Amino acid sequence: MEVKQSEFVKSAVTPNQYVEHDSIEVAFVGRSNVGKSSLINSITNRRKLAKVSGTPGRTRLINFFLINNLIYFVDLPGYGYAKVSKVEKAKWGQFIESYLINRPQLKKVILLVDSRHKPTGDDIMMYEWIKHYGYKVVVVATKSDKLTKNELAKSNKLIRETLNIKDEDNFLFYSSVTKKGREDLLNLIFEDNQ
Repeated sequence: MEVKQSEFVKSAVTPNQYVEHDSIEVAFVGRSNVGKSSLINSITNRRKLAKVSGTPGRTRLINFFLINNLIYFVDLPGYGYAKVSKVEKAKWGQFIESYLINRPQLKKVILLVDSRHKPTGDDIMMYEWIKHYGYKVVVVATKSDKLTKNELAKSNKLIRETLNIKDEDNFLFYSSVTKKGREDLLNLIFEDNQ
């Protein structure tokens, strides 16, 4: 599958601000600084579609992007960033949870983890939460260009074991720099919508 058209539609916080449509949505979740915006830009071949910041925790809104006039990519705020107040974290958690629980258009969740590190408690909780609510999940280990072949093998084992990735779930490595894994990821995103 190729991305021929991509556009930012709107940002939202509360359900009454969400985009109204009958298409399918695919949500992107992960820790702050895991590279969600970079990945979205990389798979859409748009350098500035999603705002990339050098400061983790900058995405504080739910951002909707229309892809190929077919499905919506939904970029959710990163979780687990230490320099944000507990009140702010709780607020983010509430509106992320509200979106994930109450959005009938949501069919698939792309969970991003950093290939260089063991998944955190927040990552484990998010994976289990996605599974609990019955969404299809694709686990993507980002920044894979920074690892050697040997390190990739170790990372593969560590991530699979830490998250207890189920056989029916997809897991792949991705690099926003080299775009290695792009075709596989796009095929997984669009597999039910072609």
